[in-house]
Amino acid sequence: MTLARMFRPAFLLSCLLLAACAVPTTRRAITGVTRAECMAMAEAYRRQTWMPTAANVLHGPDADGIQVDTPDTSYRPGSFCPGYWTPGHVATGVPYQWGGFCTPEEFEARARAGYAAGDVYTNEKRRLLDHAVSRFACGIDCSGFISRCWGLPRSFSTRELPALCDVIAPQDLKPGDILNTVNAHCILFGGWADASRTTFHAYHTGSPPHWRVVRHPMSLPDLLAQGFVPLRYKGMP
Repeated sequence: MTLARMFRPAFLLSCLLLAACAVPTTRRAITGVTRAECMAMAEAYRRQTWMPTAANVLHGPDADGIQVDTPDTSYRPGSFCPGYWTPGHVATGVPYQWGGFCTPEEFEARARAGYAAGDVYTNEKRRLLDHAVSRFACGIDCSGFISRCWGLPRSFSTRELPALCDVIAPQDLKPGDILNTVNAHCILFGGWADASRTTFHAYHTGSPPHWRVVRHPMSLPDLLAQGFVPLRYKGMP
């Protein structure tokens, strides 16, 4: 057998691997998910119940020196959104964590193991981006929440989500679509709350109004005025 024949299979395999790597990340990230599956996941985050302990509280640097502030009731930042959970009392809703990407099951397991339960965002965290994510905290952030609801393989930021989507007309929003502002916030559309299609049921995490995954009415005109863009995930029928 000649050397050319011996190395041809390996060469072809290398070409295939290189071709796979050349596919844009956004194309590889798109996975199929139904609207029902998406909304079921959103509800799982919103309804998650868990028992906080004192071990889940952290206000200060973690073992890596990253500042962490858990959204427990001892977190009272003046007029800003206070914390919601208390050690020893059953809490509802997976807490917000800057850079968090836990599933509800992963969050519960890590909370039981003594991880910091959530980590509020600050201007400093926005400046540092991924460098401000604590590996000793657990929870979910706004874009991580959308990424989980859409079944994505990793957390896509508010800067990356638009590449996975088509822009749609506001009045065409359906459950499972989102409203997004780049490098700021994203909200899952849960259905219309009125016949005029000006108010809708919003699922999101972060402030306002709480440091956890919540569902509450929001004004579509107000969000559009703030620069939110209606988007539809390409992997959702």
